Amino acid sequence: MNRYVKYLAAAAQPVFWPALLRRVMPALEHGRLFDDIAVGTLIDVGANRGQFSLLVRQRFPKAEIHAFEPLEPERRLLQSVVAAPLTCHPVALGAAQGEATFHVTSKRDSSSLFRPGASQQAASGVTLTGSIKVQVARLTDVLDVAALPRPILMKLDVQGGELDVIAGAVSVLPMIDAIYTEVSFVMLYEQQPLASEITTFLDKHGFALRGVYNHFFAAGIGPTQADFLYVRSEWPPRASATAGGGDRAFPALLEPAT
Repeated sequence: MNRYVKYLAAAAQPVFWPALLRRVMPALEHGRLFDDIAVGTLIDVGANRGQFSLLVRQRFPKAEIHAFEPLEPERRLLQSVVAAPLTCHPVALGAAQGEATFHVTSKRDSSSLFRPGASQQAASGVTLTGSIKVQVARLTDVLDVAALPRPILMKLDVQGGELDVIAGAVSVLPMIDAIYTEVSFVMLYEQQPLASEITTFLDKHGFALRGVYNHFFAAGIGPTQADFLYVRSEWPPRASATAGGGDRAFPALLEPAT
């Protein structure tokens, strides 16, 4: 979505004005996703300044949001612009508990537990500017997923750490209804898993690839990244589920696109 068009679309909705005043742009490019799925709880991993959480809050005002963001300035902004019910967790999620090096980049939402490679700079002009130590936890160390309102959407924007986050949540994957994650087709970070590896892993754990959104094509590289939606493959197509967006009852996690 063109940046100017995106700003005009956000500015046309008063609900986003407080965020815009703090220079936080809601992630409107993901809006099409919520024509297809309902959300009772959002687990926002790599929440940054709350761009994605803002969109979920606008579409599902009563949904619970659990946001994970290890960078303190970004986390403070998130807390200032995303309305409750919101819980911020000051950790990075991964496959095991501990302390790790977090690579901070010139575009801070591209920072990662994985070190950026030459392709990342070529694709997006992102460079490494420093590093900090952060606490890493597994999802199951932090949340009682079984107690969260359904349907549960886990969104991942973790710059190469997708499989580590999923591995740290493997015991509760049956309780998660959908996973929406940025995936890469080329290695932008050292030793990162690519889209095919993530799809294969999730297929083995009961998730089917349902949709592809927001293709990014980098000059000189070609198809580089996209956002993939995975849903539980056994999810009943007309099962009953109530989302957190007011009193509206959704007939299913997945709603037919119009």
